Amino acid sequence: MSELFDAVDALIASRSPLPPPAERRRLRQAHALTLDEVAAALDVRRATIGGWESGKAEPRPPQREAYARMLAQLALLYPAMETTAPIAAPQPEAPAPEASDTTGPRPAGAKATATPAPAHFPVPASEAEDAAPAPASASSPASRRPGASKAAARTPSAGPAHGQHGHGPLLVLDADADGQVTGYGVGGLLLDVPAKSLPALVEWALSEAQLGAERLHGSGRDADPLLVLTTSACERYGLPAQLPEAARLAGRLPEGHKVLGQLERAEWQLTKRGLGPWARIYRPAQGGRRSCVQLCIPSWHALDDRAWGHAAQLGPAELARVLGVYAQRVVTPVGTTAVTGLHLMTALNPPTRASEPDAAGKRHRELRPGSLGTEALDPAPCEATDGHPVLADLPRFHVRGPGEKLMEEAYDWAREMTDAECMQHFLVGIDVNLAFGAAANGAVVGLATPPVHVVRPAFDPAVPGSWLVDLSHVDPSRVKIGKQWRDLDGDLLPSAFTPSGERPTGPAWYATPTVAYAVELGYDVAPVEGWLRPESGRYLDGWYKRLRDAYVATMADLGVGEKLGPREFLQAMDCYKQRDPELALVLDAVKMTVKGGIGKLQEKARGGGWKPGHAWPALARPTWRPDIRAAVISRARINMHRKMLNLAAATGRYPIAVLSDCAVYAADGPSPLDVLPYGADGKTVAGSFRLGVSPGMVKHEGTQSVLWGAKKSEELGADGHIANLARYIKTGRADSPDTGK
Repeated sequence: MSELFDAVDALIASRSPLPPPAERRRLRQAHALTLDEVAAALDVRRATIGGWESGKAEPRPPQREAYARMLAQLALLYPAMETTAPIAAPQPEAPAPEASDTTGPRPAGAKATATPAPAHFPVPASEAEDAAPAPASASSPASRRPGASKAAARTPSAGPAHGQHGHGPLLVLDADADGQVTGYGVGGLLLDVPAKSLPALVEWALSEAQLGAERLHGSGRDADPLLVLTTSACERYGLPAQLPEAARLAGRLPEGHKVLGQLERAEWQLTKRGLGPWARIYRPAQGGRRSCVQLCIPSWHALDDRAWGHAAQLGPAELARVLGVYAQRVVTPVGTTAVTGLHLMTALNPPTRASEPDAAGKRHRELRPGSLGTEALDPAPCEATDGHPVLADLPRFHVRGPGEKLMEEAYDWAREMTDAECMQHFLVGIDVNLAFGAAANGAVVGLATPPVHVVRPAFDPAVPGSWLVDLSHVDPSRVKIGKQWRDLDGDLLPSAFTPSGERPTGPAWYATPTVAYAVELGYDVAPVEGWLRPESGRYLDGWYKRLRDAYVATMADLGVGEKLGPREFLQAMDCYKQRDPELALVLDAVKMTVKGGIGKLQEKARGGGWKPGHAWPALARPTWRPDIRAAVISRARINMHRKMLNLAAATGRYPIAVLSDCAVYAADGPSPLDVLPYGADGKTVAGSFRLGVSPGMVKHEGTQSVLWGAKKSEELGADGHIANLARYIKTGRADSPDTGK
């Protein structure tokens, strides 16, 4: 009978109830437990616990019962605060209701209170995991929640600490009329900030504030605390609310400023960029312990409106929400979205790791396989940007052509409409979601070794690098799609091999994906020479996944889910940013992180002091890799061409303009469904454009009339130039900002 009881107990244990994955992580972090500690206790690998917390896997017996028991005990210690569920996709007959804004004006000198989100917006599901810091203890800063009095907030609690990073990745600091500084954190957290000077603030952030974020890779390091200073906080800590004109041009506080003297006397250091809109204040690491705080000053133009929209004008609670969601889903920002995008690559793929113990039992740092290493590499001459030191021997004012310079760039192509297209009513723009991110996924790139020069190499699509090859024989009118040769109107499609869409006329340098596409189309290739990288890997896969998940999660919070049909998707996309304008700012920042991160791989020289042939600071980075940028952009352009090709072969539709990841088609109706043929089964042309939220799928960019297109072409065209209507399809205005392609 006891065996039966044991079997019943085992059966019950196999179904032990567990909280959602995000709550599992919150509870672990609340008790300051690391993944390694939990893994050791349950006798599993660290990655297994990570899988349970991300929802990728579920625990099985015998660990499941023990894991459930641990979480149940932690839940008693750290009860979760209530949050509002994310909104669902909109229904046509029931638009999302608007609640009144309860924040309102307040009397001068009154203390503001934060909320987990503005009253009229729901809290994203992912914010809930960090929304409930533990009660303040004698060793932690005073924290309070909406409704808590200031006196109560300063009363120490006997409750347990919330962990090393228990108060989240960042605080937005704001000062009231009495000089009291309040820190606004993730999930509505409020902290009283006792520091009276900037050096004291840095000390407080590192020793008491419990700020930061867990590392994204086991060989990396935890994120530094980020302090965002509002205008009032700047004045409270002796900084100007706005940088003077000369300082703004220099991008930093001028030498001799009293705050710089305070930091120096307190033995704090600044990087070479000084104290600017983004600043890093640090002391040299001692015993492997890093002491560093990041500053962000929005009133000094730290939050570029091209990436962050109107975020700099938000109140402190709202700004904390926007930056907090971004920090949780992407990474704690360390500069512009471009700088942060590059930083994310290294955070996910650190250059070094701890070695195995030596004979004395000590560990050392060693290069991590699969990384870009710690040393900057010179590019191949064809990959170098103009003015690079490897080109110092070129004659002055020499202009390199395709036979000397790798020209892998995004599309900017347009053509005149045919008579049949002029008879249609609309021009419909479709835009690829996160196109450069999708192109980065699976890209095989060179790693930590220099390129090798090879004469007349046999082309190998598995080897990343640059190839000098003549592709002028590739006939766009006759191509191989799958296993069948197809005849198309090649004059109505851009060439796959040039950014301008013009057919190449002779040998030129191409990245591996471009040459591989010529082979895919059914043509032989014979490279003349190559700069190849035998050591290679999929360096950007983790970077793409992190940003892809951030993008999709934020879109879901805006009511646009992954599993919607084409019509439901278009309906959900209608005014989706208006459902939560703050999360819309996060979404735009994620997109600019992708674009800027790829662009930063080939950062050009800036400043008036640089001379061609001399190095500039970016060249000292291992992540200055124009070859990786070229491979990603090549894949993005090829992906675009392949989709256009498949659509043309199946339907006879050809684009009239392409700008990076936006294509414009003439159609009888105003919807993308009038361009993309969807069957009753919800499927469209295989290998072509598909409507949906995932990266690589497309959304509606905009619709204008054919008459508008004719007028715009006449207005903007001159000297044989054809206006690229993809640039204006979204708004219809020539004076509007570029669509960012």
